[in-house]
Amino acid sequence: MRLLMLGGTQFVGRAVVEAALARGWEVTVFHRGSHEAPAGTVSLLGDRTAKGGLDALAASDAEWDVVVDTWSGAPRAVREAARLLAGRAGRYVYVSSVSVYQWPIAAGSDESHPVVGGDPDADAVAYAEDKRGGELAAVAEFGEERTVLARAGLILGPYENIGRLPWWLNRVARGGPVLAPGPRELGLQYIDARDLAEWVLDATFAGLHGPYNIVSPLAHTTTEEFLEACVAVAGADDVELRWTEPSVIAEHGIEPWMQLPVWAPPGEMHDSMHRTSTEKAVAAGLRARPVADTVADTWAWLRSIGGQAPQRPDRPVVGLAPDKEAKALGL
Repeated sequence: MRLLMLGGTQFVGRAVVEAALARGWEVTVFHRGSHEAPAGTVSLLGDRTAKGGLDALAASDAEWDVVVDTWSGAPRAVREAARLLAGRAGRYVYVSSVSVYQWPIAAGSDESHPVVGGDPDADAVAYAEDKRGGELAAVAEFGEERTVLARAGLILGPYENIGRLPWWLNRVARGGPVLAPGPRELGLQYIDARDLAEWVLDATFAGLHGPYNIVSPLAHTTTEEFLEACVAVAGADDVELRWTEPSVIAEHGIEPWMQLPVWAPPGEMHDSMHRTSTEKAVAAGLRARPVADTVADTWAWLRSIGGQAPQRPDRPVVGLAPDKEAKALGL
């Protein structure tokens, strides 16, 4: 199989590239050159936001079985690339997001839930609308039968450049009392970037098309299991998880998801972020590894790069300030 990865040097794109190489696929990586492409790939350089940014692709006479695209900016960039490649590639996999669904998302909702509006020819507007526009752009050029829309949920794992799991790992490594958001048994959904990558490649080989929610099954893990896994691999000797009720967290003005990454309190926010149906994707072969494996592998990667994860410049920094945490804990 011949893969063209648009991106491919960071997080999800890199996971896809490494998975494809492990299968013996021929991989071409189209990227800006800001980061080194994985060994064993063919590099084509270009910037999709710049005039003439696709020239290297246009000049190439290569053809591919599949294009994988993780773009989250202006939808027109997806359409321009897809238009150029429609006659030279068999399928187009667009890594989208469950954020395309209209808020709130009822617990158990599947791919039939209403989506936000989107324009395939638009400049960047907002994350949800941009992702939906990207979906429409891919379908417009490749057609529904040749397009897979992988609507990912929360993505964790090695190479994460958003900062969610790295923040928790570094927090428990710092030790002392840690604000652990309750309830302990609250279910969490996420997808390891490597499991997302394997599903994308399997979907391509199987000739799937259409939208799929790509996230772990409901209650794949819990808040307690997630944080205990962090403590098990990274916790300092004096680390102590102090379970705190959502009402106390709210009273201290602590923002779910952003200041306490991954966590959303019970109710509408949790239903929308951690209770999505994945039956369709599971039936199509989606597998989710144990949370302990995702956490341990992310910690090993984090240590290998000195403990500080890369940060995407277009995403806000996440995490809770020590003084705010201490106040909430009454320290």
